[in-house]
Amino acid sequence: MTKVITYGTYDLLHEGHVILLKRAKALGDYLIVGVTSDDYDRTRGKINAAQSFMERVEAVKALGIADQIIAEEYDGQKIDDIKRYGVDIFTVGSDWVGKFDYLNEFCKVHYLPRTEGVSSSDIRAKQRMLRLGVYGKGRVAEKYRNECQYVNGLDCVGVVSTRTGFRALLKKCDVVYIQSHPRDHVQDITVAFEAGKHVLCESPIALSAEECKLLFDLASEKNLVLMDAIKTAYSTAYNRMQLLVKSGKIGDVVSVDATCTSLMEPYKSVEELHERWNSRQAWAPAALLAVFQLLGIEYVDCRTTSFFAKGSKTFDIFTKYDFRYPSAVATVKVGKGVKSEGELVISGTRGYIYVPAPWWKTDYFELRAENPADNRRYFYQLDGEGIRNGLVSLVKVVMCREKAYIPPVYSERISELIG
Repeated sequence: MTKVITYGTYDLLHEGHVILLKRAKALGDYLIVGVTSDDYDRTRGKINAAQSFMERVEAVKALGIADQIIAEEYDGQKIDDIKRYGVDIFTVGSDWVGKFDYLNEFCKVHYLPRTEGVSSSDIRAKQRMLRLGVYGKGRVAEKYRNECQYVNGLDCVGVVSTRTGFRALLKKCDVVYIQSHPRDHVQDITVAFEAGKHVLCESPIALSAEECKLLFDLASEKNLVLMDAIKTAYSTAYNRMQLLVKSGKIGDVVSVDATCTSLMEPYKSVEELHERWNSRQAWAPAALLAVFQLLGIEYVDCRTTSFFAKGSKTFDIFTKYDFRYPSAVATVKVGKGVKSEGELVISGTRGYIYVPAPWWKTDYFELRAENPADNRRYFYQLDGEGIRNGLVSLVKVVMCREKAYIPPVYSERISELIG
């Protein structure tokens, strides 16, 4: 019996996929199809799959062409699979000619002619093309412009930093990323909604829970999307860490300690200072989100202590939140003008999670136990500081009406505590 193996993502299964699989099956008696996992695709920069891994597996299975379907999860796996399954022929599309010649040492390599004019990327782009406008200035705004090029179906049509430019931008985009000062968010989001545009807003969305809720209600009323843009929430490592904690690996969580700080450039006047984001506005959203996702929002009480810049009653250079839950506590320390170790520590009854600085854009964390032999380290690729994955999520929420990763109730509570 001649065994044949091939690999692919098989996102939005189309005619080209079907023809390629039929040709692969015709090369032998038994066809093994490797479907790349979501995590492996991300390590290769392919984070734009419209379908989940299981949806793609089921689509390939439904064709009835493959005799066996396996998951491709790591570099070098092709050699392992060829040896493990006794494969005689490795085959893939002709657009990869030469790429897999090294496998000739283990089996015969055959490149199949590719069906021209059909690709998952083209289908995604046609089905999900959105025009994104960026309203903001500085490095963050530029990062959003740059990350758009990696997201299929999303095109950045402009970056503006003035109110006049913002209104002009709304005429040529479908969705707008807002990075204006938090005190202007309510007004800017409302203007965008009146123009019929979806909104991705830098957190905090508002400076009170009431205003934030009204904005989400308005979005629902107009059938528009309002999403919180806390980029940490879209980091792969951060999400895997959350799942690990939820699975009980460190037992019951009894304490969460999150610190986010940075120094700031000198300022000439208090008026100039007030044009900047203060400590709470700049740093608290990510830290508060981590606490809420791990312990919930039903805390017993929260005590806040702040230190302000000289001459200001609103610009905090440091703020500390102390939460008390029925069976846990949490501490959040944020500073803009104060520097500390920016780490995240989650303490449990069986061990703890340590995320080194800067934890809000980590690609690595550790699970530590009483016995050092039980310690584990976890590494995940971080694409665009989480911005890229956030934009992919935005496209899915807008086009497929998927549920936003950050629930409105979290955004409301964050707005309340920062305001």
